[in-house]
Amino acid sequence: MDLPTHFTLNNGIKIPSIGLGTFQGPEGNSKVKEIVKRALALGYRHIDGANAYGNEKEIGQGIKESGIPREEILVTSKLAQTWHEPADVERALPYPHAYKADENNATIRHPSGNGKPVIDYDLSRRYPETWQAMEKLVDSGKARSIGISNFNILKTKRILEVARIIPAVNQVEIHPYLPQPELVEFSVKHGILIQAHSPLGGRPMSVVRGRPDVPWPTEDPKIKEIAATCNMTPAQVCLSWAVQKGLPVVPKSAQEVHLKQNLQLSKLPEDCFTAVDRLSVARGGPVRFSDPANHVGFDIFDEEKDQPVGNSAPWD
Repeated sequence: MDLPTHFTLNNGIKIPSIGLGTFQGPEGNSKVKEIVKRALALGYRHIDGANAYGNEKEIGQGIKESGIPREEILVTSKLAQTWHEPADVERALPYPHAYKADENNATIRHPSGNGKPVIDYDLSRRYPETWQAMEKLVDSGKARSIGISNFNILKTKRILEVARIIPAVNQVEIHPYLPQPELVEFSVKHGILIQAHSPLGGRPMSVVRGRPDVPWPTEDPKIKEIAATCNMTPAQVCLSWAVQKGLPVVPKSAQEVHLKQNLQLSKLPEDCFTAVDRLSVARGGPVRFSDPANHVGFDIFDEEKDQPVGNSAPWD
């Protein structure tokens, strides 16, 4: 692989360029343990999980049974949306190496009868307090790194206003249809590494699926053309493009052939890299495949107003 194998966080810790995503494991997470074991045997050293995925036990079992020394493996978890109260932050920690504030920036209390979540609007606006509680985990040595996930520029600025510890990572949706150049540029300026989740477009749950009318980037004719030219798979083109941009990725796969291929990336020729880099513009604009707006009732990616502004959802 003629691309970086690791990137260095703002605290000096190195993060592998390629990690294993574990969201929505197959068959109710029953295979997650074996997938983790196999991935570690193939050379993966970053396992990306979350409390909300419901598979941290299986991830832990896979790591233990792999025989790989724990200190060689970077494990990431995410603070669940039901645990944003500062007093709950430490109690929710499964003691990984890296810990991220939850993706949707909405504090969910419990489901309602209409299938929509009940939102704690006040606490959803107090996420800087949640961040300050996370900082204490670093102070105590219970987490080596802390970061954020799916934070836009506006929300990241609010974190930076109060932060003693600058977020090490912001894990966001990035793929050739959603390159997010402004967010990447802003984050680089402030020493925050952008990490790409859903680097192949992802397969979000139906309640948060945005643009179901658009095929995944791996099905794009241009991506397929470049794949054929470079003797790659379309997935390898998308992943290579991201790493070449300086972004670590956490693709998910349950198939060994794809686990292997995802580690076998190569630098794209300049013309091919540029073509992928301009693909979202050539298509007419960015495409976000994971968007919880219709589920939580407000746009977490709004750069004009720090949502939620109101205290009710459209269906209340």
